[in-house]
Amino acid sequence: MIPGCRVRARGVHRLCAFLVVAVSASALATEVALPTPPLLGHLVLNGGGGESDPFWPRIFELAGGKDAAIVILPTASERAETGQEYVEELKLLGATGMQAIELRTREDAAKPEFLAAIAAAKVIFFTGGDQSKITAAILGTPAEAAIRKVYDDGGVLAGSSAGLACMSRVMLTGEGDFTVVRGGNVEVKEGLGYVTEAILDQHFVARQRQNRLISVVLEHPELPGIGVDEKTAIWIRPDRTFEVLGEGWVMIFDARRSAVRTDGAAAKPKLATDEMMLRVLVSGDRFDLKSGTLLPRN
Repeated sequence: MIPGCRVRARGVHRLCAFLVVAVSASALATEVALPTPPLLGHLVLNGGGGESDPFWPRIFELAGGKDAAIVILPTASERAETGQEYVEELKLLGATGMQAIELRTREDAAKPEFLAAIAAAKVIFFTGGDQSKITAAILGTPAEAAIRKVYDDGGVLAGSSAGLACMSRVMLTGEGDFTVVRGGNVEVKEGLGYVTEAILDQHFVARQRQNRLISVVLEHPELPGIGVDEKTAIWIRPDRTFEVLGEGWVMIFDARRSAVRTDGAAAKPKLATDEMMLRVLVSGDRFDLKSGTLLPRN
């Protein structure tokens, strides 16, 4: 055999081995780097105190019209008539496909008839009340999975007051002393987690809830706090930008570039910071949850 040919053959084998390794590494890198599927649904979340004029029309538009299937969940409410009241309100607005389902407990959250209603819905609306009742009844149940599928398939999740607060991953419960800014002073629980980029609060300007949101933001400085006023909503699009709708204000407290300090007792220390960005938004203003920046108005 000619020696040069043997060397070239070995070189070819080395080249092939290199290409196999390179291709395998590239395939592995591609597999690891695969993006997560985009969120396809919309969130339309009202701060409580009644819904403003643009609220339901925007939901109808996103759902494909007033005949869209709408499921009302009065889980948070103590009042037995809450769900039916919303049915009657939507009738006056010209809607035809709504129904209230009395999902109040974890047992209810596994009922086949309730799961079928949720699966067929284009809109799921959570009423006001106590947001802890929503998470207690729904988290980790078949109903939670069914609601998530509606959202992932492009549906609309909407809510008012407690129905807004429950959408945060870090959820304010409404318990605590809101006259001070201290650590460990405001109770939070795990929410439904449709908003992971911020902490949401409701009835914000009307009930002067700045202290409680500032306290939680300073305890979780990686998350801005978004306080939504009464008769005011944020419409969160699939691209994770939101637009303000309605009559009042949306306030954003952002401590992500702040140096947070504690002072005092270990259990509930005073919280302090050198600076905190505050934005006050009104109807038509737009904000990017991913970048934390204000966007031009349309």
